[in-house]
Amino acid sequence: MTRVESWERRTEIPLVLLALAFLVAYAWPILDTTLDGDVRTWLWVVSWTVWAAFAIDFAVRLALAEQRVHYAKTHWYDVAMIALPMLRPLRLLRLLALTRLLGRSATRNLARRVTTYVVGATVMTIGLSALAVVDAERGHPDANLTEVGDGIWWACVTVTTVGYGDHYPVTTEGRFIAGALMLVGIALVGSVTAAVASWFVEQLQAENDQAPEG
Repeated sequence: MTRVESWERRTEIPLVLLALAFLVAYAWPILDTTLDGDVRTWLWVVSWTVWAAFAIDFAVRLALAEQRVHYAKTHWYDVAMIALPMLRPLRLLRLLALTRLLGRSATRNLARRVTTYVVGATVMTIGLSALAVVDAERGHPDANLTEVGDGIWWACVTVTTVGYGDHYPVTTEGRFIAGALMLVGIALVGSVTAAVASWFVEQLQAENDQAPEG
C-alpha cells in the first residue's frame, strides 16, 4: 500500500462525514427559501469549512504522491472542486465513498457489490443534479425548474435518456449540469445493464454447479 492509499484509507470516513455536512449546508437553503439570514450565514460557514478541509486533504495527498503531476491529472475533479468554487456540488462526490464502504460490508459477491455501487451512484446523481439545477435555474424569469420535485423528475427523465422535454434548463449553468448528467446517465445505464447481465450469468453458473452430473 502506497503512502497516498494509506492516507486515503485513514481519512475516508471523516471526509464522508464532511461531505454529509456539506450536503446539509448545500441543500437546506434550496429546499427552504424562507431560511433566516443567520442560519444562511452559518450554513455558508459550514460550506467553506468543508471546502478548506478538502483543499488540505488534496494538498496532503499531492505531497505524498510519488508522481505529483500525474496524480493531479488523474484527480482532475479534485482540482476543479478546489479551484472553481462554482463547482461546489462536486464536493458531494465524496459521498461515493459511503457507497464503497457499504459495498465492502454488504457482501463479497462481485455482482451484488457492483449493484450496490450503481444504485448508490444513481440515487446520488439524481438527487445532486436536482438540487444543482434548481439552484442554478431558480430566479431566472423563464425558468421552469424552480421546485425540487420538478428537479428530481427532470433528473430521472434525463439520466434514463427518456427526455420528455416538459422541464428543461434555460440558464448556461443549468445546461452544463444537464450535459454532465446526460454523460453520467449513459454510463449508469451501461453499468446497470452490465450488473443485470452479470447476475444472470452468476445464477446460471450456480444452477449448473448444482445440477447432477451425467
